[in-house]
Amino acid sequence: MGFCSVPWSGVALSLLWQFHFTSGGITTYGLVPAAQTALAGGPLPTLPAYDQTVLQPPAPPEQPVKALTFEVQRDAADAQGMSIPHEHGAAFYGFSIEMSVIGQTIGKNSTHIFPAFLNLMSNICERAGIVLIRLGGNTQEYARFHDGVFEDGRITQKEKSGTTQTTDTPAVMYTIDLFYMLANVSAMVPVKWFLGLPFNDTSTFHLEMAEYGQAILGDNLIALQAGNEPDLYAAHEKRLPPYLPENFVDEWHELIKTVDENPKVTVKNKFVGPSISGSDPIQWNPDAVWETGFIDTFKDRLYALTVERYLTHNCGAAFGSGEIVNPQDVFSWYLSHQTILNLIGEYHSSTALAQQAGLPFIMFETNTASCGGFAGISQSYGAALWILDYGMYMAYSNFSNALLHIGGQNVFYNPWVAPPTKQSTFHEWTVGSVFYSALIMAEVFGKSNDGRVLQLESGSVFTPTYAIYDGTTLSKFALFNYVNDPTGASDIVVSLSVAGGGVPQSVKVKYLLADSVQSKTNITWAGQTFGNNFEADGLLKGDHNATTVYCDVSANVCRIPLRAPSFALVFMDSTSPEVGQATATYSTTAYTKRHNTLKVDPTSLAVSNGHSGKDRVKMGSTSPGSVVAPNGATTPYYATGGGVSLLLSLSVIIWVLVG
Repeated sequence: MGFCSVPWSGVALSLLWQFHFTSGGITTYGLVPAAQTALAGGPLPTLPAYDQTVLQPPAPPEQPVKALTFEVQRDAADAQGMSIPHEHGAAFYGFSIEMSVIGQTIGKNSTHIFPAFLNLMSNICERAGIVLIRLGGNTQEYARFHDGVFEDGRITQKEKSGTTQTTDTPAVMYTIDLFYMLANVSAMVPVKWFLGLPFNDTSTFHLEMAEYGQAILGDNLIALQAGNEPDLYAAHEKRLPPYLPENFVDEWHELIKTVDENPKVTVKNKFVGPSISGSDPIQWNPDAVWETGFIDTFKDRLYALTVERYLTHNCGAAFGSGEIVNPQDVFSWYLSHQTILNLIGEYHSSTALAQQAGLPFIMFETNTASCGGFAGISQSYGAALWILDYGMYMAYSNFSNALLHIGGQNVFYNPWVAPPTKQSTFHEWTVGSVFYSALIMAEVFGKSNDGRVLQLESGSVFTPTYAIYDGTTLSKFALFNYVNDPTGASDIVVSLSVAGGGVPQSVKVKYLLADSVQSKTNITWAGQTFGNNFEADGLLKGDHNATTVYCDVSANVCRIPLRAPSFALVFMDSTSPEVGQATATYSTTAYTKRHNTLKVDPTSLAVSNGHSGKDRVKMGSTSPGSVVAPNGATTPYYATGGGVSLLLSLSVIIWVLVG
C-alpha cells in the first residue's frame, strides 16, 4: 500500500481506543453577470463561500511572448542559487482553519468526521505523505475549554466574550472531544496539527489546549502557537498602546515560566512565533522582532519561526466601514509574478536567520487577501495560478511550509467548505480553486523529503518558471502563463535543454487548465476535477491524463506547449507521474432522512457524517457583522438541537477505508 493507505485493522484499534474516552444577493463587479442556478429546489445561496461573481480579465500584452528557452544543469551541485532542501517531511501547502469554523470543515465531533474532508486530505498525502493543519486564527485568542458536552453534540460553540477581540468575534468554547476528533483524523489520514493558545490574558494563561493536545494527540501535535498577529494587538484594542515587540517578548517569558511550572504540559520546547501579520501599513516588520533577541532567547523552545501575510485586504467590505476595494481594480495583481516578488522579498533576510538558527520558517496563515478575500478573484482559476506561483516562490525563498487559511461560509477564499443549507447528499461540498494549488505543490515535491527549487529568469512577470531538483538530480519544471488570450496569440512554446546534453526521449506533462483566468468552473488538473460548487465529495473525477511530449534528442531540447493561460508541470526523470485519485478514500453510500451514513463492513456499526445542516445556520466567518441571525443579531451563532449519545456500544461508528 501507499503511505496514505492505512490498514483497516490499525484504524479500527486506534479509533476504538479513542472513542472509549469520548463523552456522550450576489454582487457582480465585472462585465459578466453572475448566473443564478438552483440547489435542491431553491435559489443558489449567496454566501461568499459560493460566490458566482465573474470578473473581466486584463487584456493580453500588445507584444506577447511566443517562445521561451531554458538550459539548466542536470546535477544540483552544478546549479547556482537553489533553495535549501524541502526536508521537513510534509506537503509544502498545509491549511489554517479558524477555530470557530472547525465544524464546517473537519467534522461535528469525534464520531461525525466529514468523509469529504478525509478524501481531500488523502489526496494531498497521496502525493506528499503528510498534511499540516493549524487550528487557530483570531478566534483562538479568546478560546476557552468547556468541561462537558454541548447539547447539539458539537465540539465547539461560539459565546459572546464580553470583551474586545482581534476582530470582535465571539469567543469559542471547545470540549475535550475536539482532541479526540483530531486524533481520529490522524488515525485515518497522516495529518499533523498546530494548535493556537489563547493569548488574550497573559496574567492568567489558559493552557488546556496544550495539556489535552499533548496528552491525546501525542506526536501528531507538532507545536503550539503563542500569539496571533501580535503587531495588531494595540490597533485592535487587545493591548494598551504603545505595544512594542519588547512587550511581546516579555509576555513570552511569562508564558514559558508558566509552562515550566505546569506538569500537565509535558513538552515544553515546541512553540511557534512570532506570527506577526506585516499588515498594511506594516505594524512590526520581522527585523523589529529579531532585534529584540527573540530567536536567540527562545531558540531552544521553538519548533519554527512563523509569520502571517496576505497580499492585501478587503476589510472595508468585510466590516462595512473603510475603503471599499473593487475586485476588478485589483484582479491584475493576481495575474503577475511581480506582486509575489514584492511580497516575499521582505522575508529573505528572515529565512536566512532561520537557517542559521536551524529552524523552519513557516508562512503560518495566508491566502488571496485578508478579511475574507475578494468576490470574483479568490475562487478563480487566476487565483489558483497565483497561489501556486506564490508557493513555488516561497519554497525558492527558503520557506519550509505555508498554510492556506479557511474562514467558513462568509469568506471567499476557502480551499474547501461544506454545504450551507439542509443538504443531505454527500456530493454537495465546494472545493475552491486554491485547493488545486495545494494539491499540485504536494506533487511538485512528492515524498522524497529532498526537493529543491531554482527560479529561472523568463524575462516576463507573466511567465514565471522554476526548475525542481530531487536530491542531486533535475526532476521537474514548473511553467506558468498568466496571460488570458483566447485567440492563441499568447500561447507559448517552452524549450527545455539540459547542459551538456542528454534530454530524455519523452517527458510527461500535467496541466492545470480552465477556460479563462476568471473561470470558477471546470478547473482540471491532469484531466481530473473535484467538481464545481456543490458537486464535490473530495474525490477527483474524470480520467487521469499525463500528456506525453516527445523530445528532440539530437538537438537536446524538449518543446512544451503552454497555452494562454495555463500551468504545466514537466516530469524530466523516469518516475511515472501516474498519481491521480488517492488510494485511500472514504465513501458514503447509505442515506437516512437527516444525514448520509458511511459504507461499512458488516461487522461495523453505522453513524452519520454529522452534516444534516439542521444546526448549522450561517455559522459564519471571523469578521464582525458578516452574518445575521434570525433574531437580527450580527454575530454568528449556533442553534441547538437534541442531545447526542456517544456511547460506544450504542452509536459509535468506525469509518471504513474504501479502497
